[in-house]
Amino acid sequence: MATIEKALSAKACGLRRRQLMDMAGEDALLILPAAPERVRSRDTYFTYRQDSDFWYLTGFDEPQAVLVLAPGRKHGETLLFCRERNPEREGWDGPRLGPEGAVQALGLDDAWDIEDIDDILPGLIEGRSRIWYHFGHDTDFDLKLIGWLNRVRAQMRMGASPPHEFLALGHLLDEMRLIKSADELALMQRAADISVAAHEAAMRAAKPGIHEYQLQAELERVFRMHDAQPAYGSIVGAGANACVLHYHANRAKTRAGDLVLIDAGAEYRGYAADITRTFPVSGHFSAPQRALHDLVGKAQAAALACALPDKPWSGIHDAAVEVLTDGLLSLGLLRGTLRENIQNGAYMRFYRHKTGHWLGLDVHDVGDYRVDGESRLLEPGMVLTIEPGLYVSADDTTVDEKWRGIGIRTEDDVVITRNGHRVLTDALARSADEIEALMAG
Repeated sequence: MATIEKALSAKACGLRRRQLMDMAGEDALLILPAAPERVRSRDTYFTYRQDSDFWYLTGFDEPQAVLVLAPGRKHGETLLFCRERNPEREGWDGPRLGPEGAVQALGLDDAWDIEDIDDILPGLIEGRSRIWYHFGHDTDFDLKLIGWLNRVRAQMRMGASPPHEFLALGHLLDEMRLIKSADELALMQRAADISVAAHEAAMRAAKPGIHEYQLQAELERVFRMHDAQPAYGSIVGAGANACVLHYHANRAKTRAGDLVLIDAGAEYRGYAADITRTFPVSGHFSAPQRALHDLVGKAQAAALACALPDKPWSGIHDAAVEVLTDGLLSLGLLRGTLRENIQNGAYMRFYRHKTGHWLGLDVHDVGDYRVDGESRLLEPGMVLTIEPGLYVSADDTTVDEKWRGIGIRTEDDVVITRNGHRVLTDALARSADEIEALMAG
């Protein structure tokens, strides 16, 4: 197995399962189903994507599976229900590991046919005092679990001992996933590198008259060429479309003088990158475009300076807001004092979102942003985005016409280190000068 794949090795997943069981305690049972398949249209399905927690603990990408962790169980603690081998179905849908193959490949103690789960799982539940599970994530599986619990409760007069406590599995797993290992960071760097190459390809392909979907195709061509896929729906917004934060139509034709905002990232072996760049389709920023782009760059630099261990998460956003607000005042898009505009939220006309989020197996990854009512302190191994932006509506008649319809965001992926931080996406042109030089090359 290549070095970069170590994060998903049987050994790595086994260590995570051991850590999770140690936190849960010997009288607990942890139950985690695989992601269900989803119908796209009639008898066709969306491309299958494994549940992130299930993937994190198993590295197993098949549907119709359930991981059960039973700390202290004499006959095996790490258990899996999965599909049996079936040559007929495998001829249609591809190979399966089967229970025996899963034990060997995934480093599990035991595995059974998923068709036998109704007979076996109630017996595993009986005698356990606590169940850790993601209630509310999968309604169909919730109902199955309630049925198994009721079967155990029905045997109480015969001496059965049902669980008396039900706990959110995310309380344990989210904290584990928030801190990335060196092997996970290697996968995230690979996702970032692929994403950088894709953004560069899109910038070089840009010219007036090209459609947003053509730029999207260029991006995603590079993803697939490197054995990756989109980590989320690629956003390609030209002109005023860049002011729509979750724009997804990607159908408009670019015009000379437009800026194009691309928010897109590759997913590699389950791990996401998330990059945004804004560039001029004609290759050169106008003076107003450059002024706002430079201001966003200053805000990102100020936010990045706060991405340090033992510093509060909220400091990143606060730093960006202060720089953006001060710049908007200097450019005449806001009036009044800096303090007034921050306190009353006047800046939110032009900056509506937060300055970043956790990143990992999910593009908006798990983990609390506040602990005990206070902003969380950053720690080595946390990965986050830093993404300030400015968006001036094309219909905003309260500002000078030269600003209208300009939308800009600059986003990079950052890992907190022991002594500071490292920008995983640092190789991609960021400043106006760098972007113009890339597009001219």
